[in-house]
Amino acid sequence: MTTPRDTPASRRVRANGDGTVYQRKDGRWEAAGYVLAPGDTHKRVRVYGTTRKDALAKLTEKIATSNRGVPAPSAQGSVAAFLTYWLETVAVHRLRENTHTRYTACTRLYLIPGLGKKKLAKLTAKDVRTWLDQLRTTCQCCARSLDTTRDQAQCCAIGKCCSKRLSPLTLAYVHSVLKSALEHAVREEEIPRNVARNVRMGTPRPRRFEPLTTQEARAFLAATSGHRLSALFELALRTGLRKGELLGLRWEDLDLAGGTASIRRTLQRTNSSGLTTLPTKTQNSERRIALPTPCVRSLEQHRDQQHQEREAAGAGWKDSGYVFTRPDGAPIEGATLTRHFNTLLRRASLRRIRFHDLRHSAATLLLEQGVELVVIKELLGHAHIGVTATVYAHVRLRLQRDAIDLLGNALRNPDEAATRPDDGDEPPLCAAPVR
Repeated sequence: MTTPRDTPASRRVRANGDGTVYQRKDGRWEAAGYVLAPGDTHKRVRVYGTTRKDALAKLTEKIATSNRGVPAPSAQGSVAAFLTYWLETVAVHRLRENTHTRYTACTRLYLIPGLGKKKLAKLTAKDVRTWLDQLRTTCQCCARSLDTTRDQAQCCAIGKCCSKRLSPLTLAYVHSVLKSALEHAVREEEIPRNVARNVRMGTPRPRRFEPLTTQEARAFLAATSGHRLSALFELALRTGLRKGELLGLRWEDLDLAGGTASIRRTLQRTNSSGLTTLPTKTQNSERRIALPTPCVRSLEQHRDQQHQEREAAGAGWKDSGYVFTRPDGAPIEGATLTRHFNTLLRRASLRRIRFHDLRHSAATLLLEQGVELVVIKELLGHAHIGVTATVYAHVRLRLQRDAIDLLGNALRNPDEAATRPDDGDEPPLCAAPVR
């Protein structure tokens, strides 16, 4: 009588549910079994190996994953096909239009050329990491053939690489777009896990900015005196409002008697609608802020000036309802505001900065005056206080140094202070404030 131990390994009967393993005519081994599929159904999968042990190990892994309740991936197409589907049918309804435009450009320039030909179900963390490492060291002029669009070649066409590589912030942005797309594939049970999340990119250094100092801020305010939009620039420097929030302010949002302003919308240019009104950047950005007294006075003067412009325009006045408009009442373009801002910087003989740096300047000056971080967070409309703390970490370090110096003055030995000659650089102990 033949026992199971005497039966050859290739013909041994496996238990119900363990699948089958057999050798093909080409010499490879094939294992097949049923695993969990999307929709709480089951499907038969096949795996292959050079030996019976390899094929059986692959099938056992898939069955074990199925027993944990993880459905088998159903994606059969390429990464490029899924990214196109995700952008056109999913992301377009969940992202702001300008954000969707940036996602589309990122996908077209980097994701599809690098990973588009790979199968979505077979994409691994190693594939993503290898591609990102290659993208980090690749000159974009050579990779995208930018020399072909230039009148005079500067890089690969003349055999001299200009080493125009992507910045760490751009690499992190590309990685985040891929993670968002694969996360949706996991939610739709196309793939079992998001392999992009297993790739460590490191935290890129935040973009360096040089806010205005106290003296520079005073010079800038002096330069805005007499300008048609002086109230806008003063409001930007004193409250830290974003450019779109300033341009989207309506008179109905202002309570000049109570000294408050309600931030409800932003004015931006989009590809489809042109200059249009959009919701605020985040839910926390929709807020109510207190207006400084100088801003209330300048806004009242601006309102009187706008009434005069309305009378001068007559029938040509475009009643848009915005606080800051062109002389004919139409809303102001962001690029136009930037040109006025750069003109004022030159008039004040100040270094060139971005308009958004007025927002950083307001927060930095408030921090240096000892204002609590949570108050600045509410004023700027940040979603989390960690954002405020991270962006202005350099200011907090400066305040820590000042506090440590004050503590050192308080703990100094009185006898040492009495015998030490006064060089006039430090205040006496009795005059040292303690916060």
